[in-house]
Amino acid sequence: MFFDISSLPWTRMRTALILAPIFNALPLNAETVSYNLYGEPGLIDMPTAQSAPDAELAGTTSYFAGSTRNVLTFQLTSRLSGSFRYSKVERFLGGNRPTFDRSFDLRYRFIDEGPYRPAVAVGLRDFVGTGIYSGEYVVATKHLTPRLAFTGGIGWGRLGSYNGFENPLGRVDERFNDRGSGYTGRGGQIEASRWFRGEAALFAGVSWAATNRLTLKAEYSSDEYNLESTRLSLFERKSPFNFALDYQVRDGVQAQAYYMYGSELGASISLVLNPKKPSVNGTAAPAPLPIRVREPAEVLDHSWTTQPDSVKTLRTKVAEMLAAENLALEAMGISGRTVTLHLRNNRTLIAPEAIGRTARILSQVMPASVERFTIIPVVGGLPASAIVMNRSDLERLEHEPDNAWKSYARTEIVDAADSDPGVYPEKLYPKFRWNLGPYVSPSYFDPDSPVRADVGIELNAFYDLTPGLTLSGTLHHRLAGNVADSFRTSNSRIQPVRTDAVLYAREGDTTLQHMTVNYRFRPGTNLYGRVTAGYLEEMYGGLSGEILWKPVDSRLGLGAEVNYVKQRDYDQLLGFRDYQTATGHVSAYYNFGNGFHGQLDVGRYLAKDWGGTISLAREFSNGWKIGAFATFTDVSAEDFGEGSFDKGLTFTIPVSHFLGQPSPTTTGTTIRSITRDGGARLNVRDRLYNDVRKYHAPELRDNWGRFWR
Repeated sequence: MFFDISSLPWTRMRTALILAPIFNALPLNAETVSYNLYGEPGLIDMPTAQSAPDAELAGTTSYFAGSTRNVLTFQLTSRLSGSFRYSKVERFLGGNRPTFDRSFDLRYRFIDEGPYRPAVAVGLRDFVGTGIYSGEYVVATKHLTPRLAFTGGIGWGRLGSYNGFENPLGRVDERFNDRGSGYTGRGGQIEASRWFRGEAALFAGVSWAATNRLTLKAEYSSDEYNLESTRLSLFERKSPFNFALDYQVRDGVQAQAYYMYGSELGASISLVLNPKKPSVNGTAAPAPLPIRVREPAEVLDHSWTTQPDSVKTLRTKVAEMLAAENLALEAMGISGRTVTLHLRNNRTLIAPEAIGRTARILSQVMPASVERFTIIPVVGGLPASAIVMNRSDLERLEHEPDNAWKSYARTEIVDAADSDPGVYPEKLYPKFRWNLGPYVSPSYFDPDSPVRADVGIELNAFYDLTPGLTLSGTLHHRLAGNVADSFRTSNSRIQPVRTDAVLYAREGDTTLQHMTVNYRFRPGTNLYGRVTAGYLEEMYGGLSGEILWKPVDSRLGLGAEVNYVKQRDYDQLLGFRDYQTATGHVSAYYNFGNGFHGQLDVGRYLAKDWGGTISLAREFSNGWKIGAFATFTDVSAEDFGEGSFDKGLTFTIPVSHFLGQPSPTTTGTTIRSITRDGGARLNVRDRLYNDVRKYHAPELRDNWGRFWR
């Protein structure tokens, strides 16, 4: 089996933060839960009905009797959590080599704990995988004291394999009595017809927090471990009882030691963080300027309009003060009562913070007669929206309680397609920018070598010709690494469009990652456009066009993208291979509120297969984004190969979370269960929706609390 942790198996990743160093401080408090051998809130092998704090992200590595499990668990909501597990099982099915298995879990707490009732949760283990760990459960947990908790539950599948009894659900429908085969081999199948079927068994346990850091646990397990103990002889299961010491080493780090099944020792460590809570307390950023409050007599003074070069002087002063905040003046127009400022936000991911600081600067610099501020955020040359506010409202509300929401209610957010760009500062266009730094391109969980990586130097260059028109390119020079040593070449039944990625890694030490000309424009009200040509990504070059309909006050966006591409040579320089195709999608985007965003893409993929991708992500006001996706096309599960269909998790991590100061920079990755050729989409830079929508009303409303910061 093969596991890949990037949207392309060997694609550049800015950092390997996602699996370890990002996990940091969580305070020691009553909300803290411990994670079991399966990486879920639980006892030892058995689950509990407890949930982690909302949005908690935990990475757990555990070892016991020849099985290593690496798990990412995310508390999607206060009640629902999901886990992705990558496991290694020695001598699987009697072979000489270990098996590497991927599986997904879901659990939902449907009853909260009360004074007299327990918390109750239902869970699915390995519901999209090979079925090695497949099992379902209903579990209840009750605290008798704040430190002492009892758990009891009923399990099916693996959790119903020891001291099992007739399925009580069989009294409702006799089909529940027959579970069918366990191990499915290829994986990727959602076999709902097997859930809660076959024999059931009971499990139970107790945990006692002896101190604020040390917890003692004991459990009675309903997992017979038939595969590992009987068929593989990895250990001898002598007893159903397990015991553990759980120690919180420091905030965000939990370690556990186990005595398992009367014969084995085990251990695990969990690294925990919460995207809602910064790892660095406070911020190194200076406080914003105050709003300058005008005297009544000043408002009537228009004498500045007759002074020579007054507008130029004001524009220069605003540009200087914006630059001090790491913001940039794109263009500005001034009249007797109004100012319109086109803003480039180089400061922060939090759009209202950039808008608020810009409004404060305008209050300091603009003559007293200027009452109306229009701030137009510009993204890649596109005016994304127009935020219009009255200066007198800012003066009145700065120190009022609940001033953020009162100011939002008095602010207009409208389309900026027809806005006058005003006057651009001298030397703004054309402008050349570049940066040079290290890169790391890792690949994880290749069975022949669990961790591979290339390291080298990366050169990025940008030449902004006019607003919206940019030439850009990226060069890599590899200094060291072993990614190219992999023997995992394509065995695809369909056109290899991604599975030959190892061949790209083998050719040449210096590669052209991309080189394009990109033009963004506004074709009309609520419309945004993009045309990109050149070497679009590591594997493909050609022409890409996109159109997006997105009203500034709507949660809904609709888009269409068409691409004609040709496969690049393996050396990733200037040549091309023979394979070429037209690909594209129509897309629907929707902001569900509370940070949840959905996306549906339907169209033709790189291997000429037709289908759709559904994505759901949870976003946080500080820039964190954690999501999942699944793609289904007309490629059959047999032709797709191991995994049956394309699916994975996405992570976007703001650098500011760890620096304690504003930054617009993010890093991220995609964890795919396996990279195959079905459902593969082109990786084009600068797609429109995510850049545009953060300056639209729904997203601005969600984050407007940062307007005064």
